Amino acid sequence: MTIEVTLGDEADAVKAVKDKLVAEGVPAALAAGDSTLWGPQAQSEAAIRLGWLGLPGTSRELLPEIAKLVERARAEGLDHVVLAGMGGSSLAPEVICATEDVPLTVLDTTDPHQVRRALADRLDRTIVVVASKSGGTIETDSHRRVYEQAFRDAGIDPAERIVVVTDPGSPLERTAIEAGYPVVLADPNVGGRYSALTAFGLVPSALAGADVARLLDDAAAVAPLLAQDEGNPGLELGALLGARALHGRDKLILRDAPSDITGLPDWIEQLIAESTGKEGKGILPVVGAEAAEADDQFLVTIGPDSGTTVDGPLGAQFLVWEYATAVVGRVLGINPFDQPNVAESKENTTRILQEAGDGPLPTGTPVLTDGPVEVYGDLPGDLKNLADVLTWLLRAIPERGYLAIMAYLDREAAFDAAVVGEASFEEMTETWASADVATLRALLDYRTDHAVTFGWGPRFLHSTGQYHKGGPASGVFLQITGAVTDDVDVPGKPYTLGRLQLAQALGDLGALTSRGRPAVRLHLTDRVAGVRHLLSVAEEL
Repeated sequence: MTIEVTLGDEADAVKAVKDKLVAEGVPAALAAGDSTLWGPQAQSEAAIRLGWLGLPGTSRELLPEIAKLVERARAEGLDHVVLAGMGGSSLAPEVICATEDVPLTVLDTTDPHQVRRALADRLDRTIVVVASKSGGTIETDSHRRVYEQAFRDAGIDPAERIVVVTDPGSPLERTAIEAGYPVVLADPNVGGRYSALTAFGLVPSALAGADVARLLDDAAAVAPLLAQDEGNPGLELGALLGARALHGRDKLILRDAPSDITGLPDWIEQLIAESTGKEGKGILPVVGAEAAEADDQFLVTIGPDSGTTVDGPLGAQFLVWEYATAVVGRVLGINPFDQPNVAESKENTTRILQEAGDGPLPTGTPVLTDGPVEVYGDLPGDLKNLADVLTWLLRAIPERGYLAIMAYLDREAAFDAAVVGEASFEEMTETWASADVATLRALLDYRTDHAVTFGWGPRFLHSTGQYHKGGPASGVFLQITGAVTDDVDVPGKPYTLGRLQLAQALGDLGALTSRGRPAVRLHLTDRVAGVRHLLSVAEEL
């Protein structure tokens, strides 16, 4: 495991932070699981959240149980693995499987088009991993209900196709036992975003065909280094991130270099944003940018490259970044294991659904309409079109601020439609157009020196959503929603996926506007035409 650092005039500041950590005995204390490192207010939480330090060893106990699940799935010809999970329950398996080039369908969405397409893909050969630490995640609960109904409608016993990963004693464990589903219990002393090497990361990855024992081997190889004062990659990385944040470089540009690892920045994004974005502090990871453009930004490359790089096998990367994030919490004076603002958007969603009943959701009235795009928000009255709105948003970004784009659309549309190969020309056109909305980040990033992030809703609510509300009050927010043309009922619930998706968007928007954050919602009355129009306008700014 290597970390190559180019510091320039910041070398002294980073060395000072590292020396202070060493003088305080932090490396050895953290490696030993000392829950006092983040202060008395964080101690009770930290005491039940440090199990990740021992996972390279303790998770080996899961391997025989996981091997039996894999053997059964192979014997029954179940080669389409679907993971229903959010945040830490899905991001690590996605990276693991992408890195090993094994297929995994990840459902971390409430977009009905994305879910319906997954349902239509080889249901007769599908095994579903339902993963939720709390056991009450609304998205995952909805996916479970939808798949149970789909299996029954196809004459398939859900107990033969659903595997549950959860914490001991959760509501999901009880539901699974009653339904006869196999249950793999995760370590309850590990938070969701630190759970890459728990059952949450290992079970779906192994079912998809990944070598999870090797992940643990690679993590175990680096673990002894994390108690050292020198040659400790977690300490080096944590001191670097913390020192730069203290000196105003709090936007972390994460770039993937060509290497054996694929997609790790998406996992790091959640780990750092949700762990550090609180009490008006934090580091904002930016995925997709190629360079640091302003003095509040700095670049870290994953894989061998020049400049500041973090290189090593995936299992080691997981453990080192987790250790470094815990170190950053110490440096910034925050608790890296809680997420105090995540529940707010969830509560808003529940309230919106309950208050609306069977009636329309409180979307409000558009302040203007530009073709297939409706614009909602508290905006100046002189804005006449979509170009004016985007320009206003870019100008509203404060000094040392950022723009966050949040799209409640179908994030896997382009890839899945191409793979399935059975979509009509019209369906292919729609899915490619929907996925292309992610290019909006690059178009707007080109027009500002400020950091621009992009998140798929509701996935980002379990990630950067904490930073948006708990971090520095310097964000400007562009939310994108879209009309639903083929909704999915959620059995046993009074809402559809499309209705839930919109309620989640409105709930988070309310959490942002209640803090006085500049926020605009663009609603695409036609997803295909809306994305095309939005990108066309952004290109011409």
